This record gives sequence, structure tokens and C-alpha cells, in this order.
Amino acid sequence: MLPSACALCGAHSPDAVCAACEHAYVLPTPRCPCCANPAGALDGDRHCGACLAAAPRFDATLAACDYVAPLDSLVLQLKFSAQLALAPWMARVQHQAIVRVAAPLPDVLCPVPLGPRRLVERGYNQALEVARPLARALGLPVAPQLLLRLRETAAQSGAAPGERQKNIRGAFGVNEALAVRGRHVGVVDDVMSSGHTLDEIAAVLKRAGAARVTNIVFARTPPHA
Repeated sequence: MLPSACALCGAHSPDAVCAACEHAYVLPTPRCPCCANPAGALDGDRHCGACLAAAPRFDATLAACDYVAPLDSLVLQLKFSAQLALAPWMARVQHQAIVRVAAPLPDVLCPVPLGPRRLVERGYNQALEVARPLARALGLPVAPQLLLRLRETAAQSGAAPGERQKNIRGAFGVNEALAVRGRHVGVVDDVMSSGHTLDEIAAVLKRAGAARVTNIVFARTPPHA
């Protein structure tokens, strides 16, 4: 019942981001169906050259927008400034992206887990905050404990490009009490950059028997960034 302001322009808005900013910045973009990097209008339904040359372990990626200004500031506000009101809005635009491409729905959603130390420092997992309203919108279960963080890792954003795969290797496991065998698992995160984290998670899920793994992210870092 209290007045609220758009996180981007400051205008009065019933949502965390006003309709004008959403329409201006969250634009439908043809993307590679595997890694969600921008693709040509005629290539949006075909894998990009990078995915054809070296196929990742995940099967698909759905992204609502690119990780560029000013939308990148929303990710930072959610992740580091506890602006949790942004999470339901991000889930809504993710849901719109899924509906727009008529993507096959997963059987279950799971957020990328944080390590215990980082979770204590932050007080919440931003991926889980997005996964919950997205699961409600899609009518799917969410399994916060399906993925386990087996060890703390340095932030991928601070790792050199050539070190990111090594940094994340062996960092995740699957909770054996939550069977994934034969299931389509949707992995939810706020942003996808190099893709090494999500690729490692997909490998872990596939070894546990998952039939398909789809990444569902709010923002995708462009290849040149």
C-alpha cells in the first residue's frame, strides 16, 4: 500500500521496474537456443557456431535480457544490496521469455546454490529468490536443496577467463534424496556470463541421471563483454 519507485528511472510504479523502462530495455532478442547468446534473426532457432564446435553439457538456455546497462544494475542491486523486490519482477520477465519461445517446461526448478560462507554473509540466495516466484508462475515445484555446494569458490567474476572452468570444477553435487533420474531440470540463476558454472552443474545433474538440463537466467553477458 506504500508508494514505490522504479529501480531504474525513479518514476512511480506498482512494480520494481516501471512499464516504460521494461518496454525500453527488456527487448525480445533472437538467441542461440543452447547458450542464449544473441543470434541473427534467421538463426535464432539454430545453435550458434560456438555451441556446434564445442557442445556444452546443458541442453538449452533461456535468458530474458542481455547483461548490459542499465539492466546490469538491477542484478547488482538484487545480489549485493538486498533489493529483494526485484526478484519477483525478474521472475516475471523470465516467465514472459519462456512463454514467448514456447520452450518445453522442466519438471522441477532448482536455484544455483551459494556456498555456506557467502550465504551467511549475504543472508539470502538471489537465485532462490527468483526461482520461487518463477516456479509459482509456471506451476512447477522448486527444489532448493537439489543442488549442493560442496566447496567454496572464488567469485567467477573475479577469476581470469582461463581460470573459470578450473575454479568451479568439483564445486557442486546432487542431493541423493532428491532423485533427478529421467527428469528435465531447470537451473535458475540471475546472470550467465562465461557459462562455466552452469556447464559444471549440468554435468553433475547428467551424471545423476537427469535427462535434460535447461538454464533459466535473467540476464546473459554478451560475448564481447
